[in-house]
Amino acid sequence: MRIIRNSCLLLVGMFLIFSLPAEAQKKKKKKDDTEASEPKKEDKKKTIEEETKKHAKMDGLFTIYQDSTNGKVKMAISEDQIGKEFIYFGQVKDGVLEAGAFRGAYDGEFIFKINKYFNRLEFEKVNTRFYFDEESALKRAEDANISRAIMASEEIIVDENGVYLIDANNLFVQETLTQVKGSGSSNPRAFKLGSASKDKTQILSINNYPENLNVAVRYAYDNSAPKNYGGSAVTDARYVSVEVFYTLLEVPENDYEPRFDDPRVGYFLNQVTDQTSPSATPYRDLINRWHLKKKDTNAAVSEPVEPITWWIENTTPVEWRETIKEGVLAWNPAFEKAGFKNAMVVKVQPDDADWDAGDIRYNVLRWTSSPNPPFGGYGPSFTNPRTGQILGADIMLEFVHFANRVKYDKIYNLAANEEETFTPQFGKGNNKFCNYGDFMQQNMLFGQIAAGINAGDDMAMEGIKKEAMIELILHEVGHTIGLNHNMKASQMLSPSELVDNNTGVLTGSVMDYVVVNVTKDREKQGNYYSTAVGPYDVWAVQFGYQPFGSDAEMDELLSQSTKPELTFGNDADDMRSAGKAIDPRVNTGDLSNDAIQYSIDRFETVRSLMADLKENTIDDGDTYQELRQNFSILSGQYAGASRVVSRYIGGVYVDRAVVGQEGATQPFTPVAYADQKRAMNALSKYVFAPNAWKTPNELYNYLAMQRRGYNFFSSPEDPKIHSLVLSIQNQALNHLLHYNTMQRLVDSELYGNAYDLGEMMTALNNAIMQADISGSVNTFRQNLQIEYANKLASIVKDSKNYGHTSRSIALYNLQRIKQMASNNGGNTLSKAHKAHLKLIVDSAMDQD
Repeated sequence: MRIIRNSCLLLVGMFLIFSLPAEAQKKKKKKDDTEASEPKKEDKKKTIEEETKKHAKMDGLFTIYQDSTNGKVKMAISEDQIGKEFIYFGQVKDGVLEAGAFRGAYDGEFIFKINKYFNRLEFEKVNTRFYFDEESALKRAEDANISRAIMASEEIIVDENGVYLIDANNLFVQETLTQVKGSGSSNPRAFKLGSASKDKTQILSINNYPENLNVAVRYAYDNSAPKNYGGSAVTDARYVSVEVFYTLLEVPENDYEPRFDDPRVGYFLNQVTDQTSPSATPYRDLINRWHLKKKDTNAAVSEPVEPITWWIENTTPVEWRETIKEGVLAWNPAFEKAGFKNAMVVKVQPDDADWDAGDIRYNVLRWTSSPNPPFGGYGPSFTNPRTGQILGADIMLEFVHFANRVKYDKIYNLAANEEETFTPQFGKGNNKFCNYGDFMQQNMLFGQIAAGINAGDDMAMEGIKKEAMIELILHEVGHTIGLNHNMKASQMLSPSELVDNNTGVLTGSVMDYVVVNVTKDREKQGNYYSTAVGPYDVWAVQFGYQPFGSDAEMDELLSQSTKPELTFGNDADDMRSAGKAIDPRVNTGDLSNDAIQYSIDRFETVRSLMADLKENTIDDGDTYQELRQNFSILSGQYAGASRVVSRYIGGVYVDRAVVGQEGATQPFTPVAYADQKRAMNALSKYVFAPNAWKTPNELYNYLAMQRRGYNFFSSPEDPKIHSLVLSIQNQALNHLLHYNTMQRLVDSELYGNAYDLGEMMTALNNAIMQADISGSVNTFRQNLQIEYANKLASIVKDSKNYGHTSRSIALYNLQRIKQMASNNGGNTLSKAHKAHLKLIVDSAMDQD
């Protein structure tokens, strides 16, 4: 039975298998007949109009469509824009210093292009740092071993008659174009932004023009458990935002002619290396300058076709607008020497202006009063990376520059911070940051102290402020026309020529960081600051802007660089940090061609001002806040003078003239023996001696900050006098005992240095130890001697950085210290101190 049943099932299955296809074929035939009788419908293509129905359209460089529901954007790119180069530029609209971003900070600029890859558009950042001669066969290999940077790749939503529509939202809201959130500090207690919030990050505004697209974006970050809540400007550390302006700009098509850098003049530049040149210096570095053209090309001096127009932002205090304008227009005489009349024009932004100061079409002198100002002034510009042409600039000014308040971490502990720098996260690759405003504020307050104590009146105070403002504007405008710092320009005049000087020109250039010109003899006080451009500034503008008829004409101008008033050295050469660079004339906080003597005068001036500080600073009903502040300012001036003097020991003068240039000297010339000895004697007397710190002891009782709520909650409020004095002494010690300085004293003996390492170290040892080691040692000297001994012990142990000669002399001086400290004289604290010194020496001797 089972066999019969299975056979039946098999027959039924076979019947179904063979009959089903026949039925299916009938149905298919019937369907085909029906379709054949109806007209065939083509697949309908999507259109840009349909894809952007609920979007606001904005015509301009790239057509932008913004969704009216969620604010997201789409971008239309035409076929003729594919493969074409454009410029990106970024700027902070608003931020907080804790996040490394502040209003007006520039992010720099780069070239990008848009490529089509099948059904996608790629945004590629272009490397512009190399040049290949078109005539060289190597031109064919110009992309070799240079990585491509594809910033974004977006699918084409619509391809309509050579116009491609893409979703562009991620291009702006995902930090594609720049890194807004920095890598952050490794310190777990440092302020840190949280994670990017996709929902709260948003496009704030879009302004589209024929030649540029401006997009403002707010980046929001969430941190549920911050370990550092930041300062008062941070409303809530769990929710922090940074607002950024992005600009996509069409590359200018004009007759601008690039001009190449020369090391004897200081311009910001776009570095370009010629990969097809056999030269030892294959540089085609492009200086940054505006595109100035004469209206009348036949005239020696002509107005430009398009001047450099500045707008004073309507946030600027009204009482300072004329002074600011005066500072800007003070550059016009330099441009006249280069052949341009009225190159600078200044206007005031109307209160009802319909444009924002962040709009790149306007060059704006901006003014803010930030809770935590990063600077007193800052003047960046941005360029076409292909040519060096400056396309726009701003100057940021902070009201704190003229407020009678300061940041105590910048002055009271000034000596501990040898090189005051600000490293932003946003735009950290931009080398155009400048903290001259902070520097000037401290100097201006010192000038006010000096003037006020010496019967200065309100008019004199206002005069100092005006001079300071003009110099600050001159300095920052100098940056915006392409000039970088010239830290050597302070050397132009002698100390005697600076006394009673009312010419308005105190230095070779306003691009230096000079100390305020306060004379010892207050009856012979002239200008505190420069109020006109210097001879170097005029010469540098000629090099950058003058239309030259030939290379020989330019070479003739450059041949003048050996003139003392045209000398140049920038930040790369300056000696503000211990062990950095070699030429003591390239420095900050110095003045005159005898900075040692000028600094000695500053030591004496500070001492005399300290003597009467309390009587001349405070009035009945005041708190002691201003007294403490003035004490800090004076201490900072003393520290600065100490730092300047120390750099002449082991220093080497540098001459960057080219071979065969008239007036040139050898590239390296050690500082004269007499000057190095003079510098050491000044340090011995004013920095290291037992009585170097001559502040009246009774002044310390009054150095009280004004109480405000719980502002002494985290630390005691008493003045840390010993720490302050030791930090000033350390400024000099850190340089004299730096491995670069000690080795240079050894090396430079081979090319003319007569002040050898042995003599320097013997003089230093005597200055710090000899005067009082046999008896009682005051507590300032105890700190200094312990610090010095510890540094010597560290040198002995550090074979990685210090040479054998440096370690040998350090060991020799340690042994001398032990011998000196072996007496048992002095009071109890002094005996304990000498035991401590001997322990340091013994520990250094016991090293493996």
